[in-house]
Amino acid sequence: MRRTARTNRRTAWLATGAAASMLVLSACASSGGDGGGASALPSDSLDANADLKAQSLVVSNWEAYMPEDLPTKFESAVGPKVTVTNHATNEEIMAKLTAGGDSGIDVAFVSGQFAQALAEQGLVEPIHADLIPNLANLYPEASQLSYDKGNKYSVPYSWGTTGICYRSDLVATAPTSWGDILNPAPDVTGKTTALATERWLMLPAQKLLGYSANTTNPDEMAKVKEQLLKTKPTLLAYDDTTFYSRLVSGEASMVVAWDGWCNYGIAENKDIKFVVPKEGSDLWADTMVVLKTSKNKEAAHAFINYVLDADNGAWVIDNILYKVPSKAAMDKAAGALVADYPNMGMTPAELLKGESLVDLGEFGPEYTKIATEVTAG
Repeated sequence: MRRTARTNRRTAWLATGAAASMLVLSACASSGGDGGGASALPSDSLDANADLKAQSLVVSNWEAYMPEDLPTKFESAVGPKVTVTNHATNEEIMAKLTAGGDSGIDVAFVSGQFAQALAEQGLVEPIHADLIPNLANLYPEASQLSYDKGNKYSVPYSWGTTGICYRSDLVATAPTSWGDILNPAPDVTGKTTALATERWLMLPAQKLLGYSANTTNPDEMAKVKEQLLKTKPTLLAYDDTTFYSRLVSGEASMVVAWDGWCNYGIAENKDIKFVVPKEGSDLWADTMVVLKTSKNKEAAHAFINYVLDADNGAWVIDNILYKVPSKAAMDKAAGALVADYPNMGMTPAELLKGESLVDLGEFGPEYTKIATEVTAG
């Protein structure tokens, strides 16, 4: 069950390809491309004393990404009935939310850069902090994410970073640099994997070359492509879903990995370790947004407030092995896991050293083009 949920979740999160890029581009174009974000969105006047039992919610989330009984518990504790619908990818939910008209969805879980794109199109309601007292559970750093500084139109749900996951018993020297993957030593050549999805395919080369993970400089991206093509013959595979299993079996010695997914390998083999390379990495985040078309905005805010309860955040930590931006939840659950999964002990300050991924706007399709050219064949 957990393995299936993990595979579905991360595979789902990866949809930042051509179609998704075009959705984001379309969103920016229809808003005039002014990048106004939440500050430019008119905010509805919400009633703090609204009868929540008279409202109901439709929440769209990835499968198994929150406790199965959370909607029932929320209804019992707060009042509104919740219907959960699942989306498989960011691309899928973006298609629904940008199609025009009322999608029927009140609250959507999306990755940070997609929340940014929705806000730039005026499709989300600014967050009414007075209706979400559990925002106090979040680390202060959770309000410093580049795609939405101040949490003006989104509330972060989980976060993490990308690094190198490796078998300490199968490598002569422990990796410290993205160069250990991109220009591998003889003992690991042919035993490394890279992520195929474009933002994370680019990330190691961008950081090794000293560039931003959000660069839109054509000359820099040409050099990134050159490095990736140089690396390609040394790889075992491009692998977004089974890389940690390859480590467990010994087929691979060193892979590019998300922190949570490296934890799944560690759970099966304690010789597996995780390191953030010295050149730095990213900071990814998944968020919750309230749709502008929602007729149940008070209940939507109450739902987000309930999700931010420490027990619900602790469920994510215990069941998915992801870090969450809730200090209350991390204090409750993460400590027991740090001995086995050291990256669970990364502090918010350490995570914030990573670069938040943001919407690339009109340059997004260029990333798609390079990724296609690099991974083809």
